[in-house]
Amino acid sequence: MVKSDYLIIGSGIAGLSLALKASQNGNVALITKRKLFDSATGKAQGGVACVSDKSDSFDQHIADTIVAGAGLCNETVVENVVKDGPARINELIKLGVKFSKKDYSNSEFELGLEGGHSRRRILHAGDTTGNEIEKVLIENILKHSNIKVYEDHTAVDLILDGAKVCRGALVLNNNSAETEIFEANAVVLASGGAGKAYLYTSNPDVATGDGIAMAYRAGARVSNMEFVQFHPTCLYNPVAKSFLISEAVRGEGAILRLQNGQAFMEKYHPQKELAPRDVVARAIDKELKAGGDSFVYLDITAKSRDFLVKRFPNIYARCLEYAIDISKDMIPVVPAAHYFCGGVSVDENGRTSIKNLYAVGEASCTGLHGANRLASNSLLESIVYAHRVFEDSARLLNKKYGALEIKKDPVLKDSSNAQALLVQEWQEIRRLTWSYLGISRTDEMLVKARKRIDILKEEIENSFFKTPLTVAGTEVRNIVFIAEMIARSAALRKESRGLHYNADYPFTLKEAKDTLITADSND
Repeated sequence: MVKSDYLIIGSGIAGLSLALKASQNGNVALITKRKLFDSATGKAQGGVACVSDKSDSFDQHIADTIVAGAGLCNETVVENVVKDGPARINELIKLGVKFSKKDYSNSEFELGLEGGHSRRRILHAGDTTGNEIEKVLIENILKHSNIKVYEDHTAVDLILDGAKVCRGALVLNNNSAETEIFEANAVVLASGGAGKAYLYTSNPDVATGDGIAMAYRAGARVSNMEFVQFHPTCLYNPVAKSFLISEAVRGEGAILRLQNGQAFMEKYHPQKELAPRDVVARAIDKELKAGGDSFVYLDITAKSRDFLVKRFPNIYARCLEYAIDISKDMIPVVPAAHYFCGGVSVDENGRTSIKNLYAVGEASCTGLHGANRLASNSLLESIVYAHRVFEDSARLLNKKYGALEIKKDPVLKDSSNAQALLVQEWQEIRRLTWSYLGISRTDEMLVKARKRIDILKEEIENSFFKTPLTVAGTEVRNIVFIAEMIARSAALRKESRGLHYNADYPFTLKEAKDTLITADSND
């Protein structure tokens, strides 16, 4: 058994930021499924939305966020996050994060523009912002003796005591294949999103919704899982894997075109390519279905090679690997599952409905994003809520609890058939979510999805408990629970709002309500 004051599950910006701060209060066990660098944060290209220029204001950032959220944002949360942003950004800068500056100034930031923003307010480090932030946070983490990092450790399930207080987690040591109990006074889910529940995604392989699924199984409230953001522009290439073409490319003037070269976004929104992501993704989806094509083009050839190499060095180099010179060639793109606006329900301090359990980052649902996340608000939310959890959780550290009674699992026999079945079901779930729980939905699609998910869930649970614990088996189990939550939540929303579009309900209701579910609630 590993005991600590804090157990933090996940090593993205939320988990790393919190670990650094929490180490001031007590000792921290930080577990991560692969290596510290393996998270969605490291893949974030665009940047962090934050008011940092005199031409901008908190009120404008708040308004842009609320408009994108399609009537479902918690406006108090929006105001708090936007106004807390500058202080948290300054903390990152003091730690060593280097955001891009203007050529002619050592003090002014080079601010990017992305869809839905009325002002340039995206702080970035070239087009590898997440990588820069994660690198600096990890460098600082490794300096702290109060933080013990457990790489290659996979959280399997949360542990609750008889009083329904979260006391820790059952964790699989990936290398030894043995399970370990991690006990802590404060348990924090910073495990990221669940893009790998879909066939096409911009997310890294680790994004299997582990924290959300564990919290759901433990009885926590989950909110708004129907709102899955599909990034409009993921590189379409049989060799490329999950490579995102940042929204900032459209912010710098890129135009979406059909394969015949025709631009089409003016038909869908006055902001054209800079419309909110849900609008752009649905427009592309509609054009692809109408024309029978597999992809559309993103055209940034109006910009010079020198500009593109400076502004988007990573995108330029990666596309060149696939024989695409973006200064001369249009980029084939397709929408892909990108970000979950829903997650484990939390209050203004990151507390879930289970005592001593917190959730931060994409694993949580704070109310900031509403029905659609404004571009580059996710990293901002992560650092703001990491700070809030740090401040709130200090109250738990001196509490004393009785000894945990852990039931021993029965000895399991290896079953190659069961393992093979898990692999097959992984692919079936991802195809099912893409086909029935994707950008556009209908009631018939949702009913079919739920029926098949129920069957798959039963099969997977049976296989899961008949075989030794593995990372793959744990991930398959989690994504079927994620699929269930999406299907349940989508069926409950009898309207189209933000990222959720149901062709049977193409209208938006006057009153906006969150979708709240638990594992034992009835639909």
